[in-house]
Amino acid sequence: MSFLKKEDRRIYDAILSETKREDSNIELIASENFVSEAVLEAQGSVLTNKYAEGYPKARWYNGCEYVDDVETIAIERAKKLFKAEHVNVQPHSGTQANMAIYFAMLKPGDTVLAMDLACGGHLSHGHPHNFSGKFYKIAPYGVSRKTERLDYDEIMELAKTHKPKMILAGASAYPMAIDFKKFRQIADAVGAFVFVDIAHIAGLVAAGLHQSPVEYAEFVTSTTHKTLRGPRGGFIMCRKEFAKRIDAEVFPGLQGGPLMHIIAAKAVCFKEALRPEFKKYQAQILKNCKTLSNAMEKLGYRIVAGGTDTHLFLADLTNKKITGKEAAAVLDKAGITVNKNLIPFDTQSPFIGSGIRIGTPAATTRGMKEPEMKKIARLIDKVLTDANDEKNIMEVRKEVSAIVKAFPLYKGLIRRLEK
Repeated sequence: MSFLKKEDRRIYDAILSETKREDSNIELIASENFVSEAVLEAQGSVLTNKYAEGYPKARWYNGCEYVDDVETIAIERAKKLFKAEHVNVQPHSGTQANMAIYFAMLKPGDTVLAMDLACGGHLSHGHPHNFSGKFYKIAPYGVSRKTERLDYDEIMELAKTHKPKMILAGASAYPMAIDFKKFRQIADAVGAFVFVDIAHIAGLVAAGLHQSPVEYAEFVTSTTHKTLRGPRGGFIMCRKEFAKRIDAEVFPGLQGGPLMHIIAAKAVCFKEALRPEFKKYQAQILKNCKTLSNAMEKLGYRIVAGGTDTHLFLADLTNKKITGKEAAAVLDKAGITVNKNLIPFDTQSPFIGSGIRIGTPAATTRGMKEPEMKKIARLIDKVLTDANDEKNIMEVRKEVSAIVKAFPLYKGLIRRLEK
């Protein structure tokens, strides 16, 4: 990055500082991960220069023969990875991928049955200030107050009551496996489409460690960052019969020129996900999450829904006399990064939260395994037990430094940047 260092030192310094932060902290935000250097190189390539409105072999501009290859490769790899009939890799984000499904298949005012945000849904699944909540009638389903898990019988009753045109499955903060076959049965009972957002669990689905929705849903969207360990971006999978409709909604409906450098990085991450070692990596994410969750439960933390089937879990901090916001802030001081989160039926504001969401993809990318998860649980508890003790926080920070030093993130990158 010698050119950037010379041209814009403030931005260079900010990038260097962020690289150091990522390397020196234990990252436990469930929606974050660390891409490979191959993904970084593709994303930082000259492909950022090329306008490529349209699709391969049908572009608005000339000079697209090489970016056509890039996009075609990305599509072919995603189709193979998820066994999908049709794939669109152009959406800039998961929300824009979701928007394409809504706009292509619904009219304003149509009813959508979607997971309540307070129980783990995403903003684009019906938040009143999001396009989804503004343009469509959202009928929310949640989790059982008793088990904090999806109650498919209750969802069936809600579907029969509201008669939605589309049923949306998928979540942002739900720790258990989702049964997409049951969502198909519910949708068939009321004549609805099934739309699944697998942004969080895409890596697990790709590795065959979570039921795939592709067989059961007309539409599946995802991001490529999170468990899939790719660049920040989105993509869509759908049945062939809806391909033209969805493609036309992405372009020219919602976007102009696609980000070809990001699509190249997506192609790289799909290739990485097709390798046998990716399945081992995803399996380790699950082992690490269960180990960390169990360790925290033994330390007296109530784990929402009684555990986890995925890459994340929610810890209820109510009995620890600390809010999610306070816990996330003090843990960050100690070099452990989590995020505040509502727990089901929370009485706190979404800006405060009674819990924290913890995920293991990023730590697993670094090579951490079960022994490190047990250490991390102990360190989290040490901080939260006495959140006002600055000396204690700094002691934990030293222990965190020792752990991350054994699992360097981008070997040599910081050294190269500092030259």
